[in-house]
This record gives sequence, structure tokens and C-alpha cells, in this order.
Amino acid sequence: MPVLKGPALNRCRAVVLAAALSLLLVPAAAAAPGDPAPTVPPDDGSLQQTIDPDQEVATDDVVLEAGHVDLGPREVDGSWTLMVHDDTRLAGSVWRPLEHAVIRVRDAATQQVPDDPAYAFLGVPPGAGVHVVPQTQDPDVVWLGWNTQDPSVLDSVDRGVTLTLRGVDGPGHLVVYLQDGGFGAPDVLWDSRALASADQDLWVDVNTHTHANWVFSVPGTYRVSIAASATLVDGTEQTTTGTLRLAVGDGTDPEEALRAAVSAPDPDAPEPTAGAADPVDGDGTAIWPWVVGGGAVVLVAVLLATVARRRRTRSRSLLDEVAS
Repeated sequence: MPVLKGPALNRCRAVVLAAALSLLLVPAAAAAPGDPAPTVPPDDGSLQQTIDPDQEVATDDVVLEAGHVDLGPREVDGSWTLMVHDDTRLAGSVWRPLEHAVIRVRDAATQQVPDDPAYAFLGVPPGAGVHVVPQTQDPDVVWLGWNTQDPSVLDSVDRGVTLTLRGVDGPGHLVVYLQDGGFGAPDVLWDSRALASADQDLWVDVNTHTHANWVFSVPGTYRVSIAASATLVDGTEQTTTGTLRLAVGDGTDPEEALRAAVSAPDPDAPEPTAGAADPVDGDGTAIWPWVVGGGAVVLVAVLLATVARRRRTRSRSLLDEVAS
């Protein structure tokens, strides 16, 4: 085997370093408002699976922190719904209602943000740790994806399903992106910081199974509201919204996420928000205090103007009385 020296060795080192970095976080630019909804690519061989039409629905409370988990739409007793497809059990897969499952992202998922402007899209300082559910399975980290493979979906949906990020309630922000083969250009699917300014629609063909990179800026309890809508083969429209509960970081109590009350957003709302109580601006900063403060300033200004107008009216009345 030849020994690499000089420039050849340096080129080899550069290639290895680039490949290693590409397996971590990759730079991405969010789609501009008005851009077409991204489309999930077809399955590759490693993501092929078949779901049994008689698969059990489990309603016990669980914490899923390792193994394969999908979010998926399906029809239950004539109702369109979102559920968790739990493939972590040795005894076989089950469907779970979202309110009975917590996705736990352990500290084993932590990666450091490089000191490189290319990673500024994360909105996190260089050197800080972020929790990453990877697109490629890591045995120490829960593997979260989505599928449109339930038999009820295959039988009733015309072409595909639109998944829409409707809200993220948590201590930080969430970015979900795909990267083809680990080395292609990144494709941002959802970014919670852009919820107030752009739709977050994702088109998924029927019989698709996909995994992506989920990046959480800080640990804590997250509630991610997602809508699933589709046109059925009979021409009717179906829409449902579910909330995925996540406990990010070893220090986050999964029970807190499980007990958290969730108010489902209106699927017909014209503009989704980044959280039930804390809308954010483009850099992730909460803006509701400024909105409330601005409203107070306007109210005070109106009151002062009213008082001044009354004083002027009263002064004119007194002058009229003196003149008469």
C-alpha cells in the first residue's frame, strides 16, 4: 500500500474531515415564504416496511427513548387521526395515541455547534450543545420519523398527505431537515422560528417512510403540534391535528411532558403560531411582551388624547360664557 505524503496526505485529511463534519450538523437555509412545499423523497431500501392492518393499539403511558418510532396518520373508527407507530418492542409493533407517548431525547444525542458561520442557521452560539435526533439511526438515540403506510391510508387517500407544523411550545426552537445520503444539500422542512411568517407544509406521498434530522436548541419539554390533511379517493377532505410530546435532555422529566395539557390549534386558522403563549420573531425571541407593551402605550395615548380634547372643549365653553 503506498504511503501518502505532502500534498496528497493533506488532501486526504481534508476529505476525511469534510466527511466527518457532514455526518454532524449541516448548514441549511429556510425556504422563503411562497416557495413550494418540500416533498419527501421516495423510500430507499433501508426504510421499507409493511404495517399490519390488524396491528394493536396500545393505550398505556410509555416513554420511548431508543429504537424506531414514526408519526403517522390513520383512520380509527371512522375518524382521521395522528398516532405514534412504536416499533421499539421485541414482541411487535403497536400504534399509540399521542397523548399516551413521550419521545425522550437523551443526552447521548448531544452534538456541539461548530465555530463556523455556516452553522448560524441553528441560532445557537458556537460550542454550545444541541440535541439531535439523527436522520440515520443511532442505537443510543430514539429514531423519530413519519410514515403514510397504514392500510387505512393506502386504501382511502388519493395521492398523499400534507403534514403541517402548526406550533412548537418549548424552551427553545426546533429545526427539522433532510440531507440526501448524508452529503447532499440540506433541505429544511420545518423551522419553528418561521412559523409566524410562512406556512410549514410538507407533502408526503402515500406509502412513504422517512426519517429526518430533528435539532432542539436547548433541553426541556417540547409540545409539537402537527396537522395531517389529505384528499380521499371519494373526493372528501380529511384534516386532523395532533401534538407530539418530547422530553429533551436527561434532566427533563418525561412525566412533565406526559401530564402537560395541550390545546389543539384550529386547523382552519389562517396563520399558525410558534407556541400557545409565546409567539417568537425570526431569531427565536419571544415577542408577546412587546405586543402587550405596545398595546398599553396605544391605550395610554388614546386616554391622554381624550382628556386633552375634553379640556379644550371645556375651555371653549368657558370662553363662550365670558364673552356672552
